[in-house]
Amino acid sequence: MLKVKSQVRMKTPVPARGVLIFGGAGFIGSNWARYLLTKTELRVQVFDNLTRRGVRHNLEALQKVAGHSGQLKITIGDIRDSELVNEAVSSADEIYHFAAQVAVTSSVGDPRFDFDVNVGGTINILEAARKTGRRPLLVFTSTNKVYGHLDSYRVSFTSSRCDFAAMEAISESQPLDFYSPYGCSKGAADQYVHDYARIYGIPTVVFRMSCIAGPSQFGNEDQGWVAHFLYSALGCKAISIYGDGRQVRDVLAVQDLVQAFEAVRSHRERVAGHVFNVGGGRKNAISLLELMDEIREFTGITPQYQFHAARPGDQLVYVTDYSKLQRLTGWRPSMNVRDIIESIYRWWEEHHGVFDSESLRISPDTAVQQISGVAF
Repeated sequence: MLKVKSQVRMKTPVPARGVLIFGGAGFIGSNWARYLLTKTELRVQVFDNLTRRGVRHNLEALQKVAGHSGQLKITIGDIRDSELVNEAVSSADEIYHFAAQVAVTSSVGDPRFDFDVNVGGTINILEAARKTGRRPLLVFTSTNKVYGHLDSYRVSFTSSRCDFAAMEAISESQPLDFYSPYGCSKGAADQYVHDYARIYGIPTVVFRMSCIAGPSQFGNEDQGWVAHFLYSALGCKAISIYGDGRQVRDVLAVQDLVQAFEAVRSHRERVAGHVFNVGGGRKNAISLLELMDEIREFTGITPQYQFHAARPGDQLVYVTDYSKLQRLTGWRPSMNVRDIIESIYRWWEEHHGVFDSESLRISPDTAVQQISGVAF
């Protein structure tokens, strides 16, 4: 009897899915990248121009997390460079677009630059995704500024805060009302991302976000006000308050935002093509003056501040209605404002030395030489 030796067919390993994070060395991007590197086996590509304060520190921290796993790739570039964007997107199964010009004040000073980054850069990413034919999940972080001044709502005042007089929070049904060049550019990008789902079938998701705060945030007057207030108090620096300080915002922990991204990943078919308001909600709504009190109670330091004229387009009150995202994915915030302050403080305790370091700012030309041990 003829015996035939059986052949064992080795299975070809299935490559890990590729995730691309534009703005991946920034505050939100680095927190999301850290989560993916520690909780999944996904290949993570961070795309960043490294011009923002603190990004080199965040990037070095991601390198330590990734170690020698080969899981992390870094691309230093600008989203206005369509060729580089095309190359980065070509192998991505999921795209997270966090790269932006983020300050209202900067947009007023240079609206062309604001437009080129926020609208032109977003078009580059969308077109690159469309041309691949891969239909990658694409999550875009927009802003509550797309709703404008919200001056059609009656507002009531107390000594420490203002609030909506006849409603609880802002839902996605709120009409768009772009205000300031920043509001216009983010709003236009927001609508392009939403429309690419309808016209081209790309599974996009838009997050219209309120105030996000947490570890790895290098806050300043224009963005990251919770961290900025805390760091200023700890450093005995005076804080500028524009308006009377009774303005109210809802604050969301970046840790909870990361879980919102994970919720979207887990329910991508259900959420594709949707726009969501994402924030801390009514329970995490706080005024600037009330935050000062929270910081004083937590640190024992009384923040010093000065009042200045209100800035154009600043909303008196914004509170997020996140019920749509909760309904479709089950997500909801878990951390309150005190938890958020404590998490920022604990991170500051470990990293406050970098705040006085020149390494907080870095030019793209020198970044390649200074950051080693990663694939570019």
